[in-house]
Amino acid sequence: MWWRLARSEFMKNRGERNKKALKSVVDSGKVPGIIAFAQGEPIGWCAVAPRNEYPTLERSRILKRIGDEPVWSVVCFFVAKKFRRRGITVKLLHSAINHAKQHGGKIVEGYPIEPTKARTPDPFAYTGLASAFRKAGFAEVARRSKTRPVMRYQIGKS
Repeated sequence: MWWRLARSEFMKNRGERNKKALKSVVDSGKVPGIIAFAQGEPIGWCAVAPRNEYPTLERSRILKRIGDEPVWSVVCFFVAKKFRRRGITVKLLHSAINHAKQHGGKIVEGYPIEPTKARTPDPFAYTGLASAFRKAGFAEVARRSKTRPVMRYQIGKS
């Protein structure tokens, strides 16, 4: 819900209220993301939706819109600890691309971090790492911050 709400509203709703808000998104029929499974158990998550469902992006100087084309945005990931560093994020990105394509998307955009150190603590990498986006076929299209590229995948051009 971090990307779907104003900061003040997110903080006010921390915990159970934000969980209920996300459940209401699901109950509305919208698909807020992709889940990865291993042997029938959920092991990963990727939030992906049309950019206009994430008003926080519209308020960001660093992640502001590029042009007028409609895009789908990948805004966060979670991978269970024992499954990290196994390429799950790349697989989630491929699934996010396919999901967007199935719903008429032509561009998928992400806002990963580009670490300045050899190792970034996992909690700081929730938007993904630029290296994973590159492995999934995304290209950098803007960089308004040293550590935060805007990356895109053009559906049908790769």
